[in-house]
Amino acid sequence: MTSETAAALAQTDPRLPLHSRVKEDLVRRLRDNEWDASTPLPSERALADSYEISIGTMRRVLAEAAADGLIERHQGHGTFVRRADFQHSLFRFFRLGGDDVPGSRILSRQIEPAPAPVAAAFDLEPDSVVLHLHRLRLWQERPFLLEDIWLPLPLFDPLAKVETEQLGALLYPEYETRVGVVIGSASEELSVSRATQDQARLLAGDQGEPVVRIVRRARTHAGDVVEYRESYGLASSFSYRVEIN
Repeated sequence: MTSETAAALAQTDPRLPLHSRVKEDLVRRLRDNEWDASTPLPSERALADSYEISIGTMRRVLAEAAADGLIERHQGHGTFVRRADFQHSLFRFFRLGGDDVPGSRILSRQIEPAPAPVAAAFDLEPDSVVLHLHRLRLWQERPFLLEDIWLPLPLFDPLAKVETEQLGALLYPEYETRVGVVIGSASEELSVSRATQDQARLLAGDQGEPVVRIVRRARTHAGDVVEYRESYGLASSFSYRVEIN
């Protein structure tokens, strides 16, 4: 066991079984972003050797971490930090058709004082500033979703400096490559409001027309909220379906 591994295990609860202590330390390392989401973790054998435990015990630890949604295994490629799959999450509420990723146009980007719900989500001090992206999503060149995205600073400084044209239609891969932040989970709340004049203009609707509002709080594997997003789409294109068995 390396001195670093021994020191880390010494910080775990000695009353726990060994596999639980190893898991506790592994989870800490995952939440500290020790491994990039695009790079596989060390092999089971290498991890087992580093903790001086049997490979069977290491497999148990990894299986529990996978069950907790922290890692995922890809046959023939290795074990990776799990990325939450948000590619179609917002779009499942709107009738689009097809599997293509909608286009994206960033209308504005600015550093501004955090609105009250954003500051509360990020647990910020009063008057703290955040990065605000105002973005329009398009399907077959037609607008269908308007987004306001707030990101904490200085963590997201790289996104404040890069040319907006260089940002892809999906932002979470940009968070990974440019900031080193992996989104592990999120919560969403849906409500209905009326389109403002600006929202109606950008969504090609009418002022006062019903719009669906989706508020998302996206978190890292450590549970830290690192994105607050409000999305608006015309209610006339909204669709919700759930299977109840």
